[in-house]
This record gives sequence, C-alpha cells and structure tokens, in this order.
Amino acid sequence: MAFNSTVDAGIAEVVFNKPPVNAFNSAEWAGIATEINALGVRSDVHVIIVRAEGKGFCAGVDIKELGADPNMIVPVNKGNYDTFEAIHRNPKPVIVALHGFVLGGGIGIAGAADIIVASECASFGVPEVDRGAMGGGAHLQRMFPVQKVRYMYFTGEFINAHEAHRLGAVERVVPRDQLVDTAREMAAKIAEKSPAMISLAKEALTSIEDGNLEDKYRREQGFTLEAYRHKDSQETRDAFIENREADFDS
Repeated sequence: MAFNSTVDAGIAEVVFNKPPVNAFNSAEWAGIATEINALGVRSDVHVIIVRAEGKGFCAGVDIKELGADPNMIVPVNKGNYDTFEAIHRNPKPVIVALHGFVLGGGIGIAGAADIIVASECASFGVPEVDRGAMGGGAHLQRMFPVQKVRYMYFTGEFINAHEAHRLGAVERVVPRDQLVDTAREMAAKIAEKSPAMISLAKEALTSIEDGNLEDKYRREQGFTLEAYRHKDSQETRDAFIENREADFDS
C-alpha cells in the first residue's frame, strides 16, 4: 500500500509510505482521495492528520507513469483534483505534517489543508514547468503571496520551512523528531471540541474564501492538458527519467 490510515481518540491519521519519494500513480491518488473522503464522514473521526514516512512528504505524481503514456495525465489529473477536494471540502479539519520535500501534488495537499505544521527540514517547490506540466498554482497561492508564487513557479526555486512560516503558510516549525507529536497535540485540541460546531466552522470559513479553489485548479488542469500537447513537455519528462538535461532545440 502507498499509504495507511488509523483512527484513535477522534484523530485519524493518513500516512504516506511509498519509497523512495512518495510519488503516486493515478490509482494511488484515487485511493488517497477515497480514504480521506471516507474518514470525513465517520462519526468517530473529529480531525484528520496527513503525514508521511520516508525522505519527504510527497514528490507529487509518478513521472514514469506519465512518461510511458502521456494519456495517463487524465486519470492523474482526476486523482489530484479529487484528493485536494477531499481535503479542502472535508467536513473535518485536516492538519498536514510536512517534512523534507513538498512538491507538486504535495503542494496541492498542503494548500488544500486547514493547518500546516512543518519540520525544520521541510522545503516547498513547484517543479511543474521543468516536468512539462502545469497545476498547483491555486493551492500555492492559498499559502504564499502572488509574486512569491510566480517566482517559485517560473524558477523552480524552493522555499524552506522558516520562510514559509514567515510568510504565514505554516503554523509552527519544529525539529523533525517532534513533528508527529506536535501535529497530534494540535489535533487533540480540536478533537475535544464539539464536532458539530467544528464542522460548521470549517464550512463557514471555506465559504468565505476568495474564489473557488476547485474551480481555479480545474482551470489550471486545462493548461496542463495543453502543455502535454507540446513536444517540450515530453522532452522534459524524458530528460527527467533519463537523468539528463532537457534539450529544447532539437
């Protein structure tokens, strides 16, 4: 399994564990969305934590699956969309506990969440342009200012956990060995409160956000499909898989 889940004392945990980098294929993204939605309607779940084992939180999609068949972008896009929506629209608050790299689909998960706690080693990036794709900008813009998002998107440069905290995206930055306990402490504070009131509070807060996150992301996905029709898009994926520099002149 690419992930597992547990429930204890009102707190559900979804834990990614797909070595080496928690990069998921289309079926795995669909499974993550299904599990988070299922947890959201359980009466014994008051709050959900999403975290990971391994080198980092999530490297996004399985580029090898897309490299082998570009048409897989359609189910991959759907799996991403459904996962991010399952978090953002979930009736239960979702806390993400981040460590190591947070890339691509990892950004979508973080940007869809209610609360972010990060380890000191966490770093945030959107290498989409270098992978021949689009997407993630709407969720990144939920975390960071517009111009910072554009700089990250155009350059592929990363933001570290302390900078993310300074910019207001991250609630708390802690040592790696304190990450899970910190997320659980936050979750426990929420789990003690009235589930009905917390559910109403989340619905109310989501309803007053500027724009519709899912509509924005759906628009981005249209540009991903357009990008995949361009020869440079295939070249970026081939170069990544073959561990070489991309050549856009041939």
